[in-house]
Amino acid sequence: MLKVQEIRELIKLVDQSSIDEFVYENDGSKIKMKKNGPATVTTVQPVIQAAAPAAPAAVQTIPVAAVTPTAPAVEVKQEAPKVETTTEADTENLHKITSPMVGTFYASPTPDADAYVKAGSHVTKDSIVCIVEAMKLFNEIEAEVTGEIVEVLAKNGQLVEYGQPLFLVKP
Repeated sequence: MLKVQEIRELIKLVDQSSIDEFVYENDGSKIKMKKNGPATVTTVQPVIQAAAPAAPAAVQTIPVAAVTPTAPAVEVKQEAPKVETTTEADTENLHKITSPMVGTFYASPTPDADAYVKAGSHVTKDSIVCIVEAMKLFNEIEAEVTGEIVEVLAKNGQLVEYGQPLFLVKP
């Protein structure tokens, strides 16, 4: 059976990870943790009878108290820059520059350089608007349309999907 400290460490690791459910079985013990549900510890103890045939193992379920992080809660207030978002009705007449692949969006060629384009920038068909990195390859994305950038939809360093809109352009 795991020690209490080992169980606490498992809970912390599961809580910090992106998995929703974790199951651990060892030596007749089973620990099952779910992020959005109650955690349980199940102990399997064999039933021993001298003259009777082997009986199935008895299962005992013990609820585990929810563990909250011990670090004090720190509230950080940071004002986000006001970004003018567009509604669906506004986007009907706009061209969407989409990601041609899954990767990481970069707005500039290097971390300390200015962004290729910003809202209000004028672009031509062959203007580079961003970079999408996929498997250590940096792919320059072109505007494919002449016009004005209305909105940048992705944030620098954000993971983007194939076909995800990155920019809205008014032709």
